[in-house]
Amino acid sequence: MKLRESGMPEEAYWETLLDVSLILDRLGISRQLRDVAELGCGYGTFTLPVAQRISGVLTTFDIEPVMVERTRQRAAQAGVSNVLYVVDDVFANGFGGEPASKDACLLFNILHCEQPVKLLAEAVRVVRPSGFVYVIHWRFDTATPRGPSMNIRPRPEQIVNWAEEAGLVASSEGFLDLPPWHYGIRLQRPAI
Repeated sequence: MKLRESGMPEEAYWETLLDVSLILDRLGISRQLRDVAELGCGYGTFTLPVAQRISGVLTTFDIEPVMVERTRQRAAQAGVSNVLYVVDDVFANGFGGEPASKDACLLFNILHCEQPVKLLAEAVRVVRPSGFVYVIHWRFDTATPRGPSMNIRPRPEQIVNWAEEAGLVASSEGFLDLPPWHYGIRLQRPAI
């Protein structure tokens, strides 16, 4: 299932909208994470820097073969070899693999989907107990130059409510400011 209002702008413009290093720093993505799942590689904007920061394999999923191929090309050019590329519909088929097999799952600019609780529940399934689900999304602000329409754009509080319904706990630090146009939430699967 393609995400509603999911069209990607031209690559060079897209990358001006994100401060990737700041986002990954504030989320706490580091070598302490081993294996990670990413939904929606797009142009590889986050895929490559995340793969360079973690100590294991980043499995990235996208429904668009052209996006996966572009990410694969960029990774080859950058010498990034710890990425597993999957062309699949995670909304229909899930992340696959063994339950509790990842340290973290990345859901970036994706929770304006039609069934956010279902997607968050699948993220819970794939992460280990005490593992993380990292979320970023466009600010709920009409001044943002991009992002889904305001009638489907989630507020941070909505995401936390959906996450709790799916079995996740939001970190005590609250919402992360990710300028210029995003906010972030660090969610955690409770320990057994």
